[in-house]
Amino acid sequence: MQGSKIGLELHSQDYRKQLKSALTRAFPNSTIYDPFESNRNSLYYTPEMGKKVFLTHNRMCGTEIDVLIAFVPEASMGTSIEIWEAWKNGAVVLTISPLSSNWAVKFLSDAIYPNLESFLQQLDSGEISRLIEQRRPRSTKRSLENLESLGIESN
Repeated sequence: MQGSKIGLELHSQDYRKQLKSALTRAFPNSTIYDPFESNRNSLYYTPEMGKKVFLTHNRMCGTEIDVLIAFVPEASMGTSIEIWEAWKNGAVVLTISPLSSNWAVKFLSDAIYPNLESFLQQLDSGEISRLIEQRRPRSTKRSLENLESLGIESN
């Protein structure tokens, strides 16, 4: 939400309503969680509350979700942690970002969409649903402990 902003400000969150509406149409029996909905004033949380929310969201990405949709218009340390937690624990990671050469985006995403429009087009075509079905969320743990299964030698 803050991306690479230095001060107490957020990027526009206007995309969330359109995205949630499209996801609800495409996956009517799914639970769609939007961390912004219940944390609109997060910039002004006490340090204790902010830490609790931050760590809870990251835990959720590692243990409770099947699919993570990461919107990354610019580098975001918080979102990169969410992507890592989701990826290493077998969730499908769909990233909406122009940062396709960024290693966190490039290597931890099951699919990358350069912008919201391209994501919505693939969602409407059924391609995203097919990808999710093919990847079978949480069917494999992709953590560093399982490097051999990824074709990477561990030394």
